[in-house]
Amino acid sequence: MRPFFILLRKELKAAFFSPLAYIVMAFLMVLNGVPFVLSLLRMQSGPSPHSLVYLTFTLGGWFWMSFLLLFPIITMRLFAEEQKLGTLESLLTAPVRTSHVVLAKYTSALIFYCALWVPSLLNFAVFQWISGESAAFNEGSFIGTYLMLFLLGAFNVAIGCMASSMTSNQIVAAVTAFSLILLHFFVGFFHLFTTHLPAEVLDRVTYTSSYEHMRMFADGLVDTRPIVYYLSAAAFILIITHQILEYRKWRV
Repeated sequence: MRPFFILLRKELKAAFFSPLAYIVMAFLMVLNGVPFVLSLLRMQSGPSPHSLVYLTFTLGGWFWMSFLLLFPIITMRLFAEEQKLGTLESLLTAPVRTSHVVLAKYTSALIFYCALWVPSLLNFAVFQWISGESAAFNEGSFIGTYLMLFLLGAFNVAIGCMASSMTSNQIVAAVTAFSLILLHFFVGFFHLFTTHLPAEVLDRVTYTSSYEHMRMFADGLVDTRPIVYYLSAAAFILIITHQILEYRKWRV
């Protein structure tokens, strides 16, 4: 596993020592500050059956707008940049396994993604410190929300890795990743547009809904089925990414 950790350290340095990292973090915090403020105003206007954490991540579309745009930005360069610079072939023919390359780039992107959400913890910590309202900072809702953020991140980062491995153009990789992620997101709303399919089919399609999963986990209802779904889907997509790179390797 030594090659994996060497590659991981290299990828983490490239991610965190880049100005883009802090631009993305600032962009995310600004956009996520909007639903946080709207949630505070919502709670000030009257009693709410939900916690502040729940409202912040489910109220309106502000959260999803920034969330879905995040993954193409942080994954588009992973393999596309290597292909454009001509270093991917050298990397794949080096005495390292293709699986090490895939896992190192994927893990570094996932760690970077998780680091982007650390500042958001301050919003709720400061609110509880100032207001003293622990009820608005429900522990179950907090754990469920950030667990779902991790699961969605693991799944969508895998999609971004696969998209980046398919092209040498970072813009194409970003557009491809965003299209696939957006398609998966809207599949969960498929039942709103048709009633002609059997109820069992619609239920299974609706079960892939990221929006419904976030609502459920943000309410403190942690279910093992979405956990298995996102982790197994991420693993499957990484296997496809591995096969794409293996194909490129044998073409060299």
